Amino acid sequence: PEEAETEAGAAGGRWLCGRCADGAVLRWCITGALCASFLGLGMSIAVLGPTFPNLAANVGKNVSDMYYIFVGRSLGFLGGSVVGGVLFDCMNATLLLALSMLGTTAGLYVIPWCKESLLLTILMSVIGGSMGILDTGANVLILNTWGSESGPHLQALHFSFAAGAFLAPILAKMALGGSKSEELAGAEKTNQSVLKSLPTAPAAPTTPAPKDHHDGDFLWSYIIIGTYILFTSIFLFALYSKNSSTRDKSKATAQKGGLAKYHWPLVGLLFVFFLFYVGAEVTYGSYVFTYAMTFAEMTEGEAAALNSVFWGAFAICRGAAIFGAAFLSPATMIVISLVCSAASSSALAFLAHYRALLWTGTAVYGASMATVFPSGISWIEQYTLVEGKTASMFVVGGALGEMCIPAVVGYLQGRFHHFPVVTYAAFVTSIMTVLLFPMMYKLANVPQENDSKEVSDSETRKALLTNSRLTEDEEDEEDVREWNDADFEVIEMNDKLKNSLTDTSRRIPGGSPAEISLQPHLDNVLGDPPVLAGGSPGRQNGNVDWENSD
Repeated sequence: PEEAETEAGAAGGRWLCGRCADGAVLRWCITGALCASFLGLGMSIAVLGPTFPNLAANVGKNVSDMYYIFVGRSLGFLGGSVVGGVLFDCMNATLLLALSMLGTTAGLYVIPWCKESLLLTILMSVIGGSMGILDTGANVLILNTWGSESGPHLQALHFSFAAGAFLAPILAKMALGGSKSEELAGAEKTNQSVLKSLPTAPAAPTTPAPKDHHDGDFLWSYIIIGTYILFTSIFLFALYSKNSSTRDKSKATAQKGGLAKYHWPLVGLLFVFFLFYVGAEVTYGSYVFTYAMTFAEMTEGEAAALNSVFWGAFAICRGAAIFGAAFLSPATMIVISLVCSAASSSALAFLAHYRALLWTGTAVYGASMATVFPSGISWIEQYTLVEGKTASMFVVGGALGEMCIPAVVGYLQGRFHHFPVVTYAAFVTSIMTVLLFPMMYKLANVPQENDSKEVSDSETRKALLTNSRLTEDEEDEEDVREWNDADFEVIEMNDKLKNSLTDTSRRIPGGSPAEISLQPHLDNVLGDPPVLAGGSPGRQNGNVDWENSD
């Protein structure tokens, strides 16, 4: 029987180890699929820049008249973020993300053959909606999958987006070929200046789109990216069929924590925080090329290099943050990023006439922007429950900043030609984020009323129990002292009576009258003396003495 129990225990241990190993493998598979999805997201967004002239030629429009497709994609992204936040709380996250990737694939496959501008705008809106669902759901699924260990994985997720945005122009150039070097140079400058391609479309060259080049070549970039995203969605479907309850189990783990006391005010502040942060990131990346040529008097090559320095530092720092998040807390990473952002934006706003400071400030500013968004999501997850609706607020805030702040800066720059509005905007947005984060930190650390009440109740109970124990102990000690004093008095009385009666018995001859007369008196005086160890020596010894006296 002992051997059987040992074998059963070993089998149970192996079964538990197998379950743990399967769970770990599943978590890493989910993380890999989400990173692959964000790589495709970055490529899908960035590929529009270098292929923009070809899309305009397909629909028979000039590049300057095609700005509305960016507006359509932005509105679709906002709508997808909101809808995804609602759906994520109602259905399996893996299934929802797989369906959104299928929608992106369908849009990318159809776009190269689109000949109507309205249909192209609708397709861009569909792709934007799918991207919004992916951006919202992937962040929450990473949090639910890894919990308190999600920091490095969130950094890896957003690094994958930056890597995809970096690869898309290279892929488009390979598909288009070298015969379009001049036009692609302008398109690549536009794409490098804004990886997300949302705010700078109206500022694209106003020349007519080319019609005599190999317009069919550009479609291969969309087909390649669409096929990659299709395989990613298939992998997500496989994960869903492998464990359809992934979301439910991870969500149950996430719901162990509760909401912060000021949950929605905290979410609102982070919404504004991301609005300024993402707006500042896209604004500087969008206009640094124009700023370098207009105010720094750089050549086109130098301006393009400055633009590449910004996005290169951004991508490198986001990759390094994957390892940094394993050693640094999210709050520490945010504080470091904000300090570097404030210092570099100050140098760009007031000391950019020094060429060295312009290059250094641009690199540091790009690096400081890399980790804020994923670190912000990891940070708030420590204080409150991040659900689909909550994550959609963050994504919508970033998308609004991406749309509004570059547009405002472009309008002001057009009104005030002699002022570098771009660098001043970077400084103002940095100051706003520096001011907002301490407010959020203070609000997040406000204790719950229930927690404070429980603490006070427990302290009161402890104090009452302590006082009651002290009172009982004091009463017991007082009773013991009183009983001891009474015992000693009775014992002394017994000894005196015993001695006096013994002496009297010796003086009275015969002893029987004395025994008869004194025994009731002795009983009345002594009563029932307490029984001590070994009996009552006074009463017993008294009886023995009376017998001996006979």
